[in-house]
Amino acid sequence: MTGRMRVALGQFNEMTHERLTFAKQIGVSGVQMNTPLLPDEDGYWKYEDLKRIKDRVDSYGLRLEALENTPSRFYNKAMLGLPGRDEQIENYQKTLRNMGKAGIPMLGYNWMPNGVWRTPHKKGRGGVTVTSFDMNEIDSAPLVAGTRTLDILEGRTVNHDQMWENYRYFTQAVLPVAEEAGVKMAIHPDDPPVAELGGVARLFYNVENYKKAMEEVAPSPNHGIEFCMGCYSEMGDNVVDTIRYFGQRGKIFYVHMRDVQGCMPSFQECFLGEGNFDPVEAVKALKEVNFDGFIIDDHVPKMIDDSDWNHRGHAHATGYILALVDAVYKLC
Repeated sequence: MTGRMRVALGQFNEMTHERLTFAKQIGVSGVQMNTPLLPDEDGYWKYEDLKRIKDRVDSYGLRLEALENTPSRFYNKAMLGLPGRDEQIENYQKTLRNMGKAGIPMLGYNWMPNGVWRTPHKKGRGGVTVTSFDMNEIDSAPLVAGTRTLDILEGRTVNHDQMWENYRYFTQAVLPVAEEAGVKMAIHPDDPPVAELGGVARLFYNVENYKKAMEEVAPSPNHGIEFCMGCYSEMGDNVVDTIRYFGQRGKIFYVHMRDVQGCMPSFQECFLGEGNFDPVEAVKALKEVNFDGFIIDDHVPKMIDDSDWNHRGHAHATGYILALVDAVYKLC
């Protein structure tokens, strides 16, 4: 008998009293930090700093579910296959060991050295501001997120074969350490899901490449998917079928629940329930495959008079997800 899936709050980088109190007030059981603001001058996170945030979360009666994303500079040379990658990998191993020692069970990561790309924002329901991407605009419109060029490459490009080899080299070095430390690693899809951006190939832009990573290149009981429903929706795939495929194999470690309208080469984010997939069917599928990890809302539309962090948007999305999970367990 597996446990029940949980709902958490995430997408912030400091465990402030305000964020932790907000998490308690909206009724989630845990929190997840994104690119934590921790001392990192040596290129890794130290045990004392990790234990401090774990203890702080515990003191609020919450569960620290995961850390998501180290700074890119922790492993950008490893992603790109550049000199200095072995030192970065050694430091990454230190971070994993320190996380395990501190009792932090999960590290979400990505393989996007030039980041998430977005073209100018658009308007959604009721005039909310939402992020968007249009492949036809990347050369003519300013990017509001992402990096067009990487100075570290000095004008060079990186093809798919090189990226796969770099990924294999990295995972073969860090996954055994993750297993020893008792830390799970969860890989996020590419956002947007496109084969190449800015002269750098991407790997996790389709389901087939995810299967290759999980089943051939980097198989490990401690390696799985940070299942971003929004990214799979951007791909144009059937999100529910994809949940079933990876969920039945125990490879969904945690979930970002968001959606978009449209799919590659052009999409914009939206409220849950008005995008490409049916959120009820998605949560039902998670239950069917005995998913017992956590769900967070991820990106949210910016609502009227909202804060910089979008408290109103997060409260709306998180409440929606909490209700969905309760309903599915009671009715299905």
